[in-house]
Amino acid sequence: MLMCLDVGNTHIYGGLFNEEHLAFQFRYPSKTGTTSDELGIFLKTYLREIGIAPEKVTKVSISSVVPSLDYSIRSAFIKYFAIEPFILQAGVKTGLQIKCKNPTEVGADRIANAIAAHHYFPQKNVIVVDLGTCTTFEAIANTGEFHSGAIFPGLSMQMRALHEQTAKLPPVRILKAPTALGQSTIANIQSGLYFGHRGAIREIIAAITQEMFQDSPPVVIGTGGFSYLFEDEKVFDAIYPDLVLQGLRIAHLKNS
Repeated sequence: MLMCLDVGNTHIYGGLFNEEHLAFQFRYPSKTGTTSDELGIFLKTYLREIGIAPEKVTKVSISSVVPSLDYSIRSAFIKYFAIEPFILQAGVKTGLQIKCKNPTEVGADRIANAIAAHHYFPQKNVIVVDLGTCTTFEAIANTGEFHSGAIFPGLSMQMRALHEQTAKLPPVRILKAPTALGQSTIANIQSGLYFGHRGAIREIIAAITQEMFQDSPPVVIGTGGFSYLFEDEKVFDAIYPDLVLQGLRIAHLKNS
């Protein structure tokens, strides 16, 4: 089996593939100071809990935007699984042409998203919107050219900023607000977060489309933990919650 890990600023998002089928998914906090022993023991324990012998995992594919965890994660697989993991980084095969001023600056998770998007829609222009810790936009031309896009604070980051930078605004649950006019402070924050984010997503998609894809409108893909909030809003043409894991699977195949 192939294990894929996307190491993000909030969680390590993982999945187990049996060929092309994503059989299991899990999350683990990506906290600073996590050791190789902590992670290795967690992964082996998790596998046993879901009824899979750790020896069944023979391949690993990783993307990371948290450099402080890279050594521990690589060491965990070497020590506990006797596997040298594949790392999605500059110099590996992606099937994309990275059209950025400094390709090494582009987050590996964004490259993984773009790999999967181009794989699923090879003849289409695509915009990927990933709603995680940050909300990111990736533009991928039908030729396989990756043009990066935009980044702005994600919903949870915006909510924490409101709480931490004010004296009285409380933390709130992030949800799909039923109305723009909230009837309490909590409802005000929830509606501001939801409708503000929805409007920003639509505006950035429209701007990228105008700049790059006037002749052939793009397929817009939503992914990431908060993408489900907008599934009925006609913001996205499709939602792939596991897009980054699929991208890691495809990248591993390309480099095997």
